[in-house]
Amino acid sequence: MRDDTRIEIDVLGDLTQIDAADWDACANPEGGRPRDPFSTHRFLSALERSGSVGPRTGWQARHLVARAGGQVLGVMPLYAKGHSQGEYIFDHNWADAYERAGGQYYPKLQGAIPFTPATGRRFLTRSGSEAIGQSALMQGLVQLASENELSSAHITFCTQQEYEAGGAAGLLQRTGQQFHWFNRDYANFDAFLADLSSRKRKTIRKERRTAQDFGGTIHLLTGDQIQPSHWDAFWQFYQDTGARKWGTPYLTRAFFDEAQATLRDDILLVMCERGGRWVAGAMNVIGADTLYGRYWGCVEDHPCLHFEVCYYQAIDWALAHGLSRVEAGAQGEHKLARGYLPTPTYSLHWIADPGFRKAVDTYLVAEREAVDEEIEILTSYGPFRNVEREE
Repeated sequence: MRDDTRIEIDVLGDLTQIDAADWDACANPEGGRPRDPFSTHRFLSALERSGSVGPRTGWQARHLVARAGGQVLGVMPLYAKGHSQGEYIFDHNWADAYERAGGQYYPKLQGAIPFTPATGRRFLTRSGSEAIGQSALMQGLVQLASENELSSAHITFCTQQEYEAGGAAGLLQRTGQQFHWFNRDYANFDAFLADLSSRKRKTIRKERRTAQDFGGTIHLLTGDQIQPSHWDAFWQFYQDTGARKWGTPYLTRAFFDEAQATLRDDILLVMCERGGRWVAGAMNVIGADTLYGRYWGCVEDHPCLHFEVCYYQAIDWALAHGLSRVEAGAQGEHKLARGYLPTPTYSLHWIADPGFRKAVDTYLVAEREAVDEEIEILTSYGPFRNVEREE
């Protein structure tokens, strides 16, 4: 591409305004199973078509598209938001402080996959256009926020490469942590257990025996094995967990119908059947090298079943399918004892007001130091006989 080729940035109100092939050429430039299944046109469209995102939910699409010579070079899932719900890297305190000082924090821009605390690229670029596409999208994001006099723009759960590029471009950098399981070339689950301390190994074996004695059968379903009746049951599980954790479930019932129609090849359901009835289950999303644990719920309580369905079955499936890691979602230091190690997450932030920006920057410096220290301490308490930080 010539250096003088003009790059144009468009803002889309929904994903019907761009061909799926053009979007996915940027979201999945490698081809095959996507490394990040959440950024695909089909996943984001399912959120829109189901009404899980949109004006009603406070997630209004403002997706960016960078074009040069008529060709799409890059895209970015982006939303105008009137709240800070469903983000998992939270800025409620920032909003409170800004509004106490007389500012208007909302609406803001959020570069993210809604309700999805999974690391992935946020500045999506066609192969061969990585540098120019990423730079154009980053500039377009800041310009959109500035021209609309918005308080801020946030890019959450971005990759480390994007985090470093954004920092070099002047965006504020924030780190957090999650717990991920890493496949150290284990032949099977027993080989993974052999890598743990004796006490942790015995605990996990006991938990698995306890869980598997719940009086039923655990089924692993993907693709055409998944039927509408499974979603009927899973909706009950999802509602139960949502009501207990955040009050109102983020996803609508229609999302699971969309999942059946367009996403079932990307999904692994771990479903527990007892007495001819589905009693518990977990939904995972399958990436090219990562299994992403997303939702769990139950209508009956059984000891250790949550650990088995969400963590150990996920590890088993990842091992059987040659995946390199399992991301089990946000929070949960209890995951450490089950072989999931503390792992940094990254976000980038643009803030319009210079004084507020300086205050947040000062806070983020201290927060990054605290996160680094916590990861180091937690890793030292990990379950492995010889714990090494995963690079």
